[in-house]
Amino acid sequence: MIAAILRFSLVQRLMIILVTLAISALGLWSFKTLPIDAFPDISAPQVQVIIKAHGMSPTEVEQRITFPIEMEMQGIPGQTVLRSTTKYSLSVIVIDFEDDMDIYLARNLVTERLNQVWDTLPANIEGGLAPITTPLGEIFMYRILGDNYSNQELRSLQDWVIRPHLRKVEGVADVNSLGGEVRNYEVALNLRR
Repeated sequence: MIAAILRFSLVQRLMIILVTLAISALGLWSFKTLPIDAFPDISAPQVQVIIKAHGMSPTEVEQRITFPIEMEMQGIPGQTVLRSTTKYSLSVIVIDFEDDMDIYLARNLVTERLNQVWDTLPANIEGGLAPITTPLGEIFMYRILGDNYSNQELRSLQDWVIRPHLRKVEGVADVNSLGGEVRNYEVALNLRR
């Protein structure tokens, strides 16, 4: 068999040279046009629901927000995994879908289910669907420390200085703030006036 291949290659030298050049040119073209990522995205489509509930303990968030949303999200077509994380004042529900699911269809299905349960959730919550990212999307968590600053001053620094600057960076979808004391203004009416 090998002798037949060698004999054919020696007889058809020009054709072998042309095929070798064509394969080399195709390989060089593929090398130059192939996208290269440090961490290639091989993950399934994923939709995240992030709900902020200021002042609620993890137990309250779990019982009043996370559990009702999880119950509503069960049974979505194409869903493979449903998981959640509950922290102080924060609920993150992650829904993974089958590989061939369109991410926009998945987000639409999750939005419809979220709208059905939203009116039954506590009134002081905010949030919704997170931006379209991959499971590798949450890249960095940081902490702001300051000996001469209160938690409220550090949170204001995060919300009004650091967050807007980070959101301007190319490729940053969102910056989520956790913890600290959010400054609130309360208006007390004097009924006699």
